[in-house]
Amino acid sequence: MTSIPNDRDDADLAVKTKPKTQRPPMYKVLLLNDDFTPMEFVVYVLERLFSMTHGQAIEIMLTVHRKGVAVVGVFSHEVAETKVAQVMELARRQQHPLQCTMEKE
Repeated sequence: MTSIPNDRDDADLAVKTKPKTQRPPMYKVLLLNDDFTPMEFVVYVLERLFSMTHGQAIEIMLTVHRKGVAVVGVFSHEVAETKVAQVMELARRQQHPLQCTMEKE
């Protein structure tokens, strides 16, 4: 004999809802143009700190030079903060006024 399901059987089932997780906000790291930092140094920074190829670094450096600013990467807050600090420290040690900032995407 088969049992016939009734509405009460369904009421006993627990419904699990999956919590919606939000992705953490991402941050753009921006390199700013100035009239004093050598282009070669900017290329070096992009290759060393952002793991760009020489060609990519030249392209970004030229964008910074022509437009005044360029996005060099998009990262989590902590990584973006670290990248900005690394650029600023390297520029300071080499006595260049290169500026790097971050903003929420």
